[in-house]
Amino acid sequence: MTEAGRRPIRSFVIREGRMTPGQKRALEEAWPQFGLEVSGGALNFSRLFASAGPVILEIGFGMGDSLFEMAVGNPHINYIGVEVHRPGVGHLLNLADDAKLENIKVFAEDSIDVLTRCIPEKSLDGVQIFFPDPWHKKKHHKRRLISAEFVVLLESQLKSGGVLHIATDWAHYAESIEETLSNWTPATAPNRAQTKYERRGLRLDHEVFDLAYLAR
Repeated sequence: MTEAGRRPIRSFVIREGRMTPGQKRALEEAWPQFGLEVSGGALNFSRLFASAGPVILEIGFGMGDSLFEMAVGNPHINYIGVEVHRPGVGHLLNLADDAKLENIKVFAEDSIDVLTRCIPEKSLDGVQIFFPDPWHKKKHHKRRLISAEFVVLLESQLKSGGVLHIATDWAHYAESIEETLSNWTPATAPNRAQTKYERRGLRLDHEVFDLAYLAR
């Protein structure tokens, strides 16, 4: 518990699921090349990646297919993915290892810890959060990732002019996000790969909202 008697915010709820043999093997064999640990402390991007370039942090990449697609399509951009769902981490590691990618690294830990302990202040060119859990019941809204407190943390780690890109298919969550970010400068949402959750939402006739803002 914190000094105020409240639990600290977390960016996830663990839904472990079963791992395939391939995912387990990737976590063991590919982790040394692609994996990062919060215990390693602050990152040095120039040492972390093979080539210099913008650094984008993705929070909650799920199974990682869309992040992998973006990394393949944008070799000049370096990506750091954060996900606690280990089957998803293993799946992405498999893809990255097979493709011999040099512009992607992965944390399998909470994004709050990653942001506060590993990301240097004002160092990120972008943060992308695609289809975070909407916690659509009103009594669960307090569990939503995009909160005033979390947004302050994101802005502290984004460069001035860095882009925060959030996508959701829940209209009420989109409205809440827009209200939370009302003092940020709106921007044109960058192109991105379609995610599994997005395809599911589209099948249910959900409207997709891409919201982008510039950090001060």
